[in-house]
Amino acid sequence: MPEFFDTHAHYDHERFERGRHGLIGSMPKRGITLILVPGCDLESSRAAVGLTKHHRHVYAAAGTHPHEAAGFDDRQAAALRRLYSNPKVVAVGEIGLDYRYDHSPRDVQRACFERQLELAARLRLPVIVHEREAYEDTINILSGYNVRAVFHCYSGSAEAAKRIINMGHYISFTGIITFPKVRNALETAAWVPADRFMLETDAPYMTPVPHRGRRNDSSYLPYIARAIAAVRKVNPYEIAEQTYRNGTEFFGITPEQIPGAGTEYSAYREKQVKETKI
Repeated sequence: MPEFFDTHAHYDHERFERGRHGLIGSMPKRGITLILVPGCDLESSRAAVGLTKHHRHVYAAAGTHPHEAAGFDDRQAAALRRLYSNPKVVAVGEIGLDYRYDHSPRDVQRACFERQLELAARLRLPVIVHEREAYEDTINILSGYNVRAVFHCYSGSAEAAKRIINMGHYISFTGIITFPKVRNALETAAWVPADRFMLETDAPYMTPVPHRGRRNDSSYLPYIARAIAAVRKVNPYEIAEQTYRNGTEFFGITPEQIPGAGTEYSAYREKQVKETKI
């Protein structure tokens, strides 16, 4: 059985309220041996960190989503900053820009995004980027910071992806790759360099065909791998192996980051957090 890394799953979501820990705990036996849970605000970031305490195979990211940017203030920034001292918090995210829904004013989104990118650069943490109908602004802002980013839930064109890749960043595919009429995403999946993409479910959203309409979870990740393997004309096991390696390298998940095993790394992270203002 291949091992998979679900690099983006919102297991703090209320749709997992019943049976959450049992479901997460069952994943290693189903081949999903690593899961990353991103935060979207302070509350969900804390919840993500909480899940890492219950499950050895779960890691977290902490950040403020563009929908929640209007609520990002100094108090929230300081509280989020403290979460990064935990060695199982391996990224800043989910952060970015969303001009489709504009739940927060665009200038506020940009300021929130920049402030968190600055923090990620200082802490040397990668970032998980949410971008919706804000491609140019997202790219322009990112270009000003020395960070590594993954554009999550990517469904854009191969041309746009090439610009992202040329900047040194990554893209991540969800169940969208299995939907009808997704020519852009399929073209990108066929082209993207093997060492520059990851897999994710974005659970509970984006459930792949043939289970579209149901609540998504990490067990559906192989459907995404098969769809990508088909357009790349390779074995799905190869996709699983490559994206697992890409994910662990991108997020820096090593034995030293497992609680109890990496005292030197933990001391470094704690020192960095104490010395960094946001």
